[in-house]
Amino acid sequence: MSVKTISIVSYLTIIGWIIAYFSNKNQDSKSELASYHLGQSMGIFIFGVILNIILGFIANVVSSSGVILFLLGLVPLIFIILGIITANNEALKPVPIIGTYFEGKFNF
Repeated sequence: MSVKTISIVSYLTIIGWIIAYFSNKNQDSKSELASYHLGQSMGIFIFGVILNIILGFIANVVSSSGVILFLLGLVPLIFIILGIITANNEALKPVPIIGTYFEGKFNF
């Protein structure tokens, strides 16, 4: 796989992330672009899990907040789309809002 493809696939579900991780690991020289986007996508997945736990708790406490919680649940999807666009442009730019927090946290 090319470096650009590895970077894009890393955002496509956790199975896509695993495929991208092993593809990057098996290359002779690890790409900075692929490693960066592996870290960003892992950060989005972690953020998504934490957000869904919080939203699930809020939904159990306040049952009339369904539409707002649904829209907040789409935030990780928006981050994934923005990450794919950035990976397609071959840029090392963090995902808005949460991306700077996950820069340098993971060493892939």
